[in-house]
Amino acid sequence: MSVFIDSGIFVGAVNIADSNHARAKELMEKITRGELGTAFTSDYVVDETITAVLARTRKFRLAVEVGEFILSSPRIKKVYVNTNIFQSAWGQFKSLRKPMSFTDYTTLALLGKYDIETLASFDSEFDGLVKRIW
Repeated sequence: MSVFIDSGIFVGAVNIADSNHARAKELMEKITRGELGTAFTSDYVVDETITAVLARTRKFRLAVEVGEFILSSPRIKKVYVNTNIFQSAWGQFKSLRKPMSFTDYTTLALLGKYDIETLASFDSEFDGLVKRIW
């Protein structure tokens, strides 16, 4: 079993003003205990997370803390967008034409490459494309 963590989960877990704060914290606790299997995230998601936390909270320290948590966590495997993943995401972006961020398309490509079964995300745009928990 494996799960890919989307930025909304990380952001919601640290931002008490986020409407998904309680659920995000609950999911992160399950993930860090290993209850959802091997956890993954990507360099693009880390970028999106740090940027969103800083933009939404205006707390530089909190943005650094969430970045440090993700990057130093032995429980979360970090995967990286390379040329092949980028090209796959670009192809999906053009063919699926769903209103999702390009980062979300890189997530789809990484899910396929690493055979990750589940996506932890609050983004309903993924519905019908992958198994999503939220």
